[in-house]
Amino acid sequence: MADYTPDLKQLLNAVGCTFVRYGKGDHEIWFSPITQRRFVVDGSILSRHTANGVLKQAGLPKHF
Repeated sequence: MADYTPDLKQLLNAVGCTFVRYGKGDHEIWFSPITQRRFVVDGSILSRHTANGVLKQAGLPKHF
């Protein structure tokens, strides 16, 4: 199975999303300047649906 997390974080950084802090376990809290909201990024995303859900929360179109 593919791990989508590295590619996802690269996309988020490219549009100006920023890492805010670490959450519980292997989760991270990020901030999107597009939606002006915080959202959670899991440390190991194995599902393309979850990766696209994170992009949606960040205000970005589907990529995976």
